[in-house]
Amino acid sequence: MIYRDFKNLKLSTLGFGAMRLPTEKESEIPDEKKSTELIEYAYKNGINFFDTAFFYHAGISESVLCKALAQFPRETWYLSDKLPGNFINIVNGKMEIDAEWSGMKKMTFNNTTEIFEYQLEKCGVDYFDFYMLHNFNEGTYGLYTDEKIGIINSLAEEKKAGRIKHLGFSTHGRYETIDKILNEYSCFEFALMQLNYLDWTLQEANKKYEVFVKHNMPIFVMEPVRGGLLAAPGEEAQAILKKSRPDDTPATWAFRFLQSLPNVYVTVSGMSTMEQLKENIEIFSKTDTMSDSEKALLQQVVDGMASFVPCTSCRYCCDVCPQKLNIPMLIATYNEAAREVTWYVEDIIDALKDDEKPQACIGCGKCNPLCPQNIDIPDVMKSFCELLSTKEKDEK
Repeated sequence: MIYRDFKNLKLSTLGFGAMRLPTEKESEIPDEKKSTELIEYAYKNGINFFDTAFFYHAGISESVLCKALAQFPRETWYLSDKLPGNFINIVNGKMEIDAEWSGMKKMTFNNTTEIFEYQLEKCGVDYFDFYMLHNFNEGTYGLYTDEKIGIINSLAEEKKAGRIKHLGFSTHGRYETIDKILNEYSCFEFALMQLNYLDWTLQEANKKYEVFVKHNMPIFVMEPVRGGLLAAPGEEAQAILKKSRPDDTPATWAFRFLQSLPNVYVTVSGMSTMEQLKENIEIFSKTDTMSDSEKALLQQVVDGMASFVPCTSCRYCCDVCPQKLNIPMLIATYNEAAREVTWYVEDIIDALKDDEKPQACIGCGKCNPLCPQNIDIPDVMKSFCELLSTKEKDEK
């Protein structure tokens, strides 16, 4: 395992993300036995950075992860967690956390400290090595910076007290917003951002990266393979990559791209299977940066994928949908249909009930503000309907 110096720590450059733990059948509830096996294997094979959040896996991720880690000396692993400000509403002066989309019930807290202590208790720890404001962006800026609510000041006090070792934020925000945050606040030591070779230009991750470099801010990476998309980018893309390096998987290319960026300290990957975990550990057992010609090959792959809708299946949109549509599934199917409405696409659509199909979208737009990828979801559903309609007319 490759390690990177951060302050007085040596962090594994591969981090274990607990957002996509193996689950029980047809459920968001983690399969604790399988999850524990993965976490144990990760720790015993050199991973020491473990990331979770308040609402991952219906609020169970924190406890499953930390229960598995508790068997190992506390000083040998580093726990990263997040304050769920992106789902906090201030109601009658109190903090109401509404993450029902994740399977959690609404919860009300008096202040930031209560939320923080609730997470410490759930994790069974006395401190967090890394703690973040979850998705500090244009939509959450007002809440996080409101001095009357006092979130940032409260967490700064927790850091002084030693219950937060390192304070940072995660973000899907625009680069201008990130620059504004870093110009206004000096308390943050690191940031977690979505970064991969597809989003380098598609979501202007290159500009965000440069903002962090300008501010000497270490970057931790999320979505390194774009929710699995870059691990299986399609036959044409895989053929391009395999011709250059026959023994490398598509995931290897995605991770090597990140290894080529000097300001990336930790790459957090959500690994759901032992096969994925072992492959990723092997990739991060050595540094293997990219040549300019290899980066040009990746651009060829991106050129063939840029029309894809960049959904990462975070499911933030699902619970607010009045039609209860499985939006990530529909977008994934749309991405396939955008290339060609194949039998595979038709089989998926035919298996759905009428109220589960893209035609059931009423275009209310309630989902759009929650999407970290800024996808216009009703517009995608409309385009999907048009694709299916055109296919049906052609067959007649």
